[in-house]
Amino acid sequence: MGKKSSRATQTSKGVHCQKRSAESKAQRREYNSTFTEGSNKRAAWARGKRVMLTIPNPNTNETNKPFIRVNASDIWGDWRGKKAPSK
Repeated sequence: MGKKSSRATQTSKGVHCQKRSAESKAQRREYNSTFTEGSNKRAAWARGKRVMLTIPNPNTNETNKPFIRVNASDIWGDWRGKKAPSK
């Protein structure tokens, strides 16, 4: 059996909800779908990292999912033998 808790009534005062500020949301929206994001994903894929891409859903019957996330190696192929772009 496990040991009983030494604290009878004390509760944690940790932060329960860390809401993202409006500024960081705006920065993320600005970064998404830019050339920089695409080039970073391409470089990560060429290094063998697991990169996810968002593509339009090929199954048009799933109207609640207009876009799906797929692995980049399914779309771009195997990363071996490809050179990572130099910075």
